[in-house]
Amino acid sequence: MSVSIGPDFQKTPLLPVIAQDAASGVVLMLAYMNEEAYRESLATGRVCYFSRSRNKLWRKGEESGNVQEIKAIFFDCDADTLLVQVNQIGGAACHEGYQSCFFRKLSADGSSFEVVGERVFDPQVVYQHGTQKKK
Repeated sequence: MSVSIGPDFQKTPLLPVIAQDAASGVVLMLAYMNEEAYRESLATGRVCYFSRSRNKLWRKGEESGNVQEIKAIFFDCDADTLLVQVNQIGGAACHEGYQSCFFRKLSADGSSFEVVGERVFDPQVVYQHGTQKKK
């Protein structure tokens, strides 16, 4: 019987990754990793994702300075999803300047939402251009 250790990139070359604040438990964001991003994350101790829109490695915080230091990595029972517990440097994971990308809470009927987080930084200043950074 062969037992593989860690995520199975042969089954799914691009895995969803949930980033969670290691201290507070707050879910910060959802992104993706390919095997190259995973290996770089292990080697550096900082989270590296794969940007689907830019089709390249995305070293979290390379523009904003809001890097994610890895505290623990978990993989699910199917080895096709990762949970990365991190120390979020700079206080914000979201490119819109919020601690979490999940700062919009839908009403029970889904007809409206409210902003439940506070903006930690102004993306116009951090990214120094007229449009917000896309993942």
